[in-house]
Amino acid sequence: MTAFAYTSYVTVTCAGEVSAMAKLSIIVAPDPRLKRQAEPVARVDREVRRLMDGMLEAMYEANGIGLAAPQVGALKRVLVADVSQPEEPAKPMRMANPEVVWHSEDLASGEEGCLSLPDHFGEVIRPRAVRVRFRDEDDVVQEIEADGLLAKCIQHEIDHLEGVLFVDHLSALKRGIILRKLSKQKKLLATG
Repeated sequence: MTAFAYTSYVTVTCAGEVSAMAKLSIIVAPDPRLKRQAEPVARVDREVRRLMDGMLEAMYEANGIGLAAPQVGALKRVLVADVSQPEEPAKPMRMANPEVVWHSEDLASGEEGCLSLPDHFGEVIRPRAVRVRFRDEDDVVQEIEADGLLAKCIQHEIDHLEGVLFVDHLSALKRGIILRKLSKQKKLLATG
């Protein structure tokens, strides 16, 4: 059984219920769990909806715009995103089993960061627009077209579902520098 990562003393397995009081913890690289491929969900049920809600809570708390289930220790093909501006109402998106069914030939280069690689950024080239098919929180198959920041965010989170981090799109030198810094920070935090 897979256990999710929580900040409280609660451990919840995929077969159990997620406590409303439990908060998901975001895994920080380097961590082998971030390099594993996520498994499709059979259907979006109560457990998956609770995971999605917990992921949104963790994402908002960390001031992020997207989060994939492997980043909280759940190897499920689930992601959440909200690219709305702070002055706008929240527009949370919940996706299970997302897949890019079309992408533009036009590419865009832009700086990316990641909640699992805090305070580190790099230029990543991705298709400017995508069409994505997924199951929503009601287990209904949806298809959307996205461009700009939303397209970049969805592609970034789908990469996580494949065990790919944004640093994997950078040169080996840049990737190594970032991962060594994060490893050093983790060691310093562990020694207090």
